[in-house]
Amino acid sequence: MKKGSLLLLIVFHLWAWLALSVYSGLAACRNPNVAGDEPFIGSVAGSGPIEIKWFGHSFFQITSSGGTRIITDPFGAMGFPMPEVWPHVVTVGREHGNHNNVALARGNPLVLRGLKEGAQDWNNINLTFRDVLIYNVPVHQRGVPNYASLKGSGFVFEMDGLCIFHSGDVSEPFNEDQLQLIGHVDVLLQVIGGVYTIGPEGAKKVIEQLKPKVVIPMHYWYQQGVLERFIDGPYQTHFLNTNTLTINKDSLPSSTEIFILKVLREGDL
Repeated sequence: MKKGSLLLLIVFHLWAWLALSVYSGLAACRNPNVAGDEPFIGSVAGSGPIEIKWFGHSFFQITSSGGTRIITDPFGAMGFPMPEVWPHVVTVGREHGNHNNVALARGNPLVLRGLKEGAQDWNNINLTFRDVLIYNVPVHQRGVPNYASLKGSGFVFEMDGLCIFHSGDVSEPFNEDQLQLIGHVDVLLQVIGGVYTIGPEGAKKVIEQLKPKVVIPMHYWYQQGVLERFIDGPYQTHFLNTNTLTINKDSLPSSTEIFILKVLREGDL
């Protein structure tokens, strides 16, 4: 083999090794502001455990291994215990009292609203806060009486090598444009309540679309019948006696599994 060819071969193998090494330490959530059809590849600060805590309805606190706390859709008075939360970031998917009670948050968090003032159009959110990439996905809610459609946002959070998607108050399975924006999903926080949002059957179609490893249902109040319809197959289901799930990239199941977090009642906090 000629020296030039040998050198080229060595360079190629070195490039391939470096590419593989770099890729193995990266996550693949999609960045909607990057042109093209390939998923966004961004550096991962770490791959430690994250904590997902559910307060009821669409209200979660997601905490990265680096301690960054994000709360989603904080509710007002609607029958659930009101937690004390000190988030770094608050996301609001829908401008409604059951979703936008940002005054509940202590401290001085960054507030990211999925809709512009007046709730007539979507904001374009795409930023990195500390160790978390956050972007929104426009959704529609079509089940509200006297309204043809209400706008809202789902939110994607990339942290610790995991892609977490909060579906927002979506009313139907996602279209191709939305799926492109969402990208890869490891953990899906999915509404299942029906009536004003997508119901159990539609939520299972969303699972088929996104193929997450972990699904946590939300937005079903205390309706046991709705939950039973959602978990009647084909996915393995786990009932937790807590409102908290801790997970990391290495502990993801090999196929989709549903985790039912405890619905909080007065006295649980």
